[in-house]
Amino acid sequence: MFYQDMIQAYGHPKKSEGKKLMDRIINTLRKGLPAGLEELAQLGRTLWRRREDILAYLDIGASNGPVEAINGRLEHLRGIALGFRNLNHYILRSLIHSGQLQTRINAL
Repeated sequence: MFYQDMIQAYGHPKKSEGKKLMDRIINTLRKGLPAGLEELAQLGRTLWRRREDILAYLDIGASNGPVEAINGRLEHLRGIALGFRNLNHYILRSLIHSGQLQTRINAL
């Protein structure tokens, strides 16, 4: 139920109404749960700690998702290039991975 409410809050056409809905969800999860729902209580505590960030999305409408996606690709590339002792080899491997040069270079 809370999952659907959160989706509805994020997708609300009026961001101010969505922010009110999300604030209500966070407060309910933090204080209005019966005993025995520890997973939801933990979610409520986490949302309460991050409420400024969560509610800021509803003010601005921007996400750091694209930045995280680029960071994930860079981390993957760094993992691929581990073991290269030569900077030129590292750069070449980076270009091959990101620039799709494998089809153009037959020696690799």
